[in-house]
Amino acid sequence: MLVYAARRRRPIVHASNVVQCDGPNSPHAFDIIPLQPRNGTLDAKCPICKGHGQWNTEIDLVSFRCKRAVCDYCKGAGWIETGNDPVGHADIVMSPNGYPQWVVAFEPRQDPEHAVAGPDAPLSPEQFDR
Repeated sequence: MLVYAARRRRPIVHASNVVQCDGPNSPHAFDIIPLQPRNGTLDAKCPICKGHGQWNTEIDLVSFRCKRAVCDYCKGAGWIETGNDPVGHADIVMSPNGYPQWVVAFEPRQDPEHAVAGPDAPLSPEQFDR
């Protein structure tokens, strides 16, 4: 009978410089995040995420690993509707057979003053009823 000795795994240590981003106005919020392509139905870049659809909440400036937050205002599209057209976004609903199904749900356009700017932003009294 052969007995194998358990090998100890040593963690790989690498240099890091982790930066916390407080929101889309932080200096490194949009590092390594490309602009989202315009799909033709939306009119203007999102005023909150500036067309990126997301921003870094934490980024390591050495390895460029990051954690990201999706923009609540444009729902990650990076572009918004400026007219009165409804805005479509992906959603999951239950089908009549009881299985989840992907659909495109349409909502009316939001105004920037009614959108939540970031995960730590305080809510206004109008936003409590959502």
